[in-house]
Amino acid sequence: MPTDRILEVSELWAGYGATPILQGVSMSVSRGEIVGVIGRNGVGKSTLMRCLIGLLETWRGTITFLDQDVTQLQADARARAGFGYIPQGRDVFPQMSVEENLQVGELIGGPEGKKLPELVYEYFPRLKERRRQVAGTMSGGEQQQLAIGRALIGNPTLMILDEPSEGIQPSIVQHICDALKSFRAELGTTIVFVEQNLDTILEIAERCYIMEKGKITRSLIGGDVNADNVRAQLLL
Repeated sequence: MPTDRILEVSELWAGYGATPILQGVSMSVSRGEIVGVIGRNGVGKSTLMRCLIGLLETWRGTITFLDQDVTQLQADARARAGFGYIPQGRDVFPQMSVEENLQVGELIGGPEGKKLPELVYEYFPRLKERRRQVAGTMSGGEQQQLAIGRALIGNPTLMILDEPSEGIQPSIVQHICDALKSFRAELGTTIVFVEQNLDTILEIAERCYIMEKGKITRSLIGGDVNADNVRAQLLL
């Protein structure tokens, strides 16, 4: 069981232009947890993920990672500090091969620390089979495995995923869920994810934060992370 705090978000405000999207978000994640952020579309979940990784400027509030204030750090500095990010829509380099995409992941993770190229292929053998294939010609599920592998290769302490099951066939979604649980069990990776897929949430989330109108309103813990409660939050 997790025993120490790895991520602390306090009274976070952010938005686009003059429009606030996040309105005082506070949350915490302990080492080794798998935590979901759920809620209806448009409540600010993806905006929160972009703030956590440093792709969107924080207006006010703080983000603390491993007891260090990273609120003003750029995304590349956060990657070197131990963040891994898999954006919604995967965002692989379509004209590059699988192998070349993974090599970029090694650079993103910074020059120091253990790199995990062979472990990526162990978790996602399809990538090894297609290591010389151009990424843009792969299926959505294969591209998602590549995006996760590209983040994993730098051995992140915290992995942040935005809609990991979106547009992917169920068999590959299950494989991705199994891989994420293995990352936590075998590597100690802490995982925070946004998701709309009920089955995915129930499969991997140990705890969920509920977002409504740019705020965290409550959390689900343990047995409360069940189909009825999660479905009610997603309004399925």
